[in-house]
Amino acid sequence: MSYTLGMNARSIVKKLIPTALFRIIEPYGHLGEAVIMQTLNGFPAKGLKVIGVTGTNGKTSTCFLIQRMLHQAGYKVGLMTTVGYGVGADIKPQIQHMTTASSGLLLKRIKAMRAQGMEWLVLETTSHGLAQHRVWGIPFDIAVMTNVTHEHLDYHRTFERYRDAKRRLFKLANHNHKGLRAGVINAEDPSAALFSSDILHPLTYGIKHGDFRAENISLKPDGISYTATYQDQKLKINCRLPGSFNVANSLAALSVGHLLGLSKSQIEQGIAALEGVEGRMTTIDEGQEFHVIVDFAHTPDSFDKLFRDLRPAVKGKLITLFGSAGRRDEAKRAVQGKIAGRYADEVIITEEDDRDIDGQEIMLQIASGAETAGKINDKDLFLVHDREAAISFAFSRAAPGDTVLLLGKGHEKTIERADGTYPWNEIEIAKKILKKVKQAD
Repeated sequence: MSYTLGMNARSIVKKLIPTALFRIIEPYGHLGEAVIMQTLNGFPAKGLKVIGVTGTNGKTSTCFLIQRMLHQAGYKVGLMTTVGYGVGADIKPQIQHMTTASSGLLLKRIKAMRAQGMEWLVLETTSHGLAQHRVWGIPFDIAVMTNVTHEHLDYHRTFERYRDAKRRLFKLANHNHKGLRAGVINAEDPSAALFSSDILHPLTYGIKHGDFRAENISLKPDGISYTATYQDQKLKINCRLPGSFNVANSLAALSVGHLLGLSKSQIEQGIAALEGVEGRMTTIDEGQEFHVIVDFAHTPDSFDKLFRDLRPAVKGKLITLFGSAGRRDEAKRAVQGKIAGRYADEVIITEEDDRDIDGQEIMLQIASGAETAGKINDKDLFLVHDREAAISFAFSRAAPGDTVLLLGKGHEKTIERADGTYPWNEIEIAKKILKKVKQAD
């Protein structure tokens, strides 16, 4: 039997005490909940081998790459990420608007997955989940860091607090004396040395720096290829996830394979086996004469990397559509607007989980950044609050050969508005609109 605690008590306490005091005591409330949940559920992760993946960007894709690689190698491995969860090839979509589930739900899923024979678990682990002790009692063997950039400062308040929350994953793995006590770290991240100091056996990776490095990189619309080098070893990597950022993500995954003793062919075949990740550079083709791509990018760092990769490959106009979530880091909005304004020919700003924040205010904050990059309202900068109407408008602006980039929602199955949460599937909505456009033609 599984047990979960309600959210009402936490909401009531938050209303009754000052915000500053609540921030101090909140993590201990989550810790108490995790201890109770683990005790009532019998510590279901005991005996599992767990690989935790944290970072600002690339967590989900890295988790999928690791899980598929281990599955191909014959491991009985489960997966829990922003996009989906399950064992082996049976991955179910994630509906909740969170990456690391609450302690009760996390343990419920682990119990169900163990019943399917799971022996290994690849767990996407957020700064919120770590700061709130949701993963207390989980025996991490390997900790993976993809990168640490600007995000979630609305909750953590400073970059240092955000970074140190992620470092907790490595400290948890280091304290697991029955585990491997190993860490995989992006050597090209400014925080790499700190993460390496938190783990007994660090292994680093990077394009030009680190233990594992990438040479002879080839970027293609349908994937990437390169040679991974480590000491005197050379691996021929073919990854079906496009974008230069997936060079780093796949390097992280193959580093895990190396730590686990997988053979050269097991690593190469495992990385090549993953066909794609929903909402990550997902292309949509309903017979239209322009390109449509859906991606979850929603941070300045992910914007910068995606646009730098995509811009040279776009032959026509690049039209991008995105918003910014309410009750989240406000400082990034103008930054993302500026990045999009610099790279895209046209910028369409819309809603993205406004929650109880004024959507017009959010859009204007983003627009201020786009305007500093030279975009002019109603010429190449447009504000269309209703997201479905905005997608339809974006498609109406596209000519043959253009590319429309839909950012921020990716795989998510709901959209949060002031009056509640509604079903949402960006990929299916885009397909529906494209079919209507085609019928009208």
